[in-house]
Amino acid sequence: MTLLAGDIGGTKTLLQIAAGPSQHTPLDVLYERNYSSADYPVFDELLADFLAAAQQAGVPKPTLACIAVAGPVMRDSQGDTLAKVTNLPWVLSTKRLAAQFTFKQLRLMNDFQAVGYGLEALTDDELLTLQRGEASPQPLPLPRVVIGAGTGLGQGLLLWRGDADSGYYDVLASEGGHCEFAPANAEQLDVAAFLLRQPGLTKQPGRVCVEDVLSGHGLVNLYYYFADRYPGQVNGAFTQAMAERDAAAVVSEAALRAEDPLAEHALDLFVAIYAGQAGNLALTCLALGGVFIAGGIAPKIRSRLDSALFLQAFQNKGPMTELMKKIPVKLVTNPQVGLKGALRVASRL
Repeated sequence: MTLLAGDIGGTKTLLQIAAGPSQHTPLDVLYERNYSSADYPVFDELLADFLAAAQQAGVPKPTLACIAVAGPVMRDSQGDTLAKVTNLPWVLSTKRLAAQFTFKQLRLMNDFQAVGYGLEALTDDELLTLQRGEASPQPLPLPRVVIGAGTGLGQGLLLWRGDADSGYYDVLASEGGHCEFAPANAEQLDVAAFLLRQPGLTKQPGRVCVEDVLSGHGLVNLYYYFADRYPGQVNGAFTQAMAERDAAAVVSEAALRAEDPLAEHALDLFVAIYAGQAGNLALTCLALGGVFIAGGIAPKIRSRLDSALFLQAFQNKGPMTELMKKIPVKLVTNPQVGLKGALRVASRL
């Protein structure tokens, strides 16, 4: 069988063709490409270019496909499955894509569903333990959660299905990144108040959601907060670099190299908010099976996440603090975990 796997994000889109005799044997990657999502007005054109390039390279045409999308995936009244990419104008249709590209079967799913399925495919060296936690004997594996900041904020819940020997983790999608931001202390309250006074910085005027502070755009917002608070420390050359390049990358790189004090403050607060939201998700789902930190930003700031700052904010849940210390927390270092998950789902079609 020849399979297509896709991982669509607001910034980039990864596509891959792989083949294997069955879902129970290792798959061989035949062809893959990485695209800038903004270069295409619709996904159909991008996929057509990819398949044409693969055909020119002598790669067999895929017949089964799974495409992960950074956005909600819903079924309409006509039996079609539609996916709207949150940070792009793209709308994907299972029926339209299957007919246009003659797939026998095609599944669309939320990108963090795919990340959850991809966890099964990771090796130990693709996971960095941030907190070991405490394992306790259980008849069945316990719930897990996955969270990851990038262009937006993805979240997912993993629940065990079946018995202990032949079961598997099923992954439920979430759009929790669009929930309201819940400040954990006075400083974070000040951040929320600042963003409410700056409607151009938030997704919706008069409302601060989690993504407004916990995403690439959110990290930039935190820098603007500190720049507003300490205007005398603003470096003109630094802000010019933010205007000319990827602003979030400029802030994180400067913070990691200790080149700009405001960038350092912004990244430290970002890490504290990240840990707090991961802890909130873990508590909400009672994810004693583990918390997995994924997304595009986490591997780039791993030295900050693998720190006392992160763990203190993760564990700081009042009477639940001791419980939080028992939850394993791991950082996913493989940026293709979502693609791996989509490929595993495609192989099961």
